[in-house]
Amino acid sequence: MKLEGTHRISYPRVDLWKLMIDPEVLCRCVPGCENLEALPDGSYKMTLKAGVGSIKGVFTGSIRLEEMRQPEHFKMLVDAKGVPGFVKGVGTLDLAEVGPETVVTYSGDVSVGGTIASVGQRMIQSSARMMAAQFFTSIEAEAAAAAAAKKSSVPLEPPKHGFFAMPCDGSQGESDAG
Repeated sequence: MKLEGTHRISYPRVDLWKLMIDPEVLCRCVPGCENLEALPDGSYKMTLKAGVGSIKGVFTGSIRLEEMRQPEHFKMLVDAKGVPGFVKGVGTLDLAEVGPETVVTYSGDVSVGGTIASVGQRMIQSSARMMAAQFFTSIEAEAAAAAAAKKSSVPLEPPKHGFFAMPCDGSQGESDAG
């Protein structure tokens, strides 16, 4: 399944790049991410709670960033397995500075297998689009919080990302609905 799009974020490209490869920020922004740990080989070990329709579960696996050309491009490879099946994906992200904004263009190819694949291509694609939108909305909130902290010289307080965000320490605490 192909997934592509663009997203405009009012934040300098160099700074946005740093946010988009920071494991703590990514853990807060990837919908359902419970844990994201940087490994010595440059990859990340992840635990992700996700699902499509009534098929839900926990996936464990890895994310690897390749073709790193700071601050303009990287390639992401995802490989995860869980009781509901597997997810494998490869995608590229390109960051272009357009005035005070950064335009992120993304393109990827994702394949799923196992029980989760039984819900159908349209439902999987719809869920993938929704997760991408949530991710970019969260990255935009992170950028706004970082810009505000920098402007006011106060410590950065990570933003609350709303109903779908999970705590990155693996705890299942209450989340804000806002």
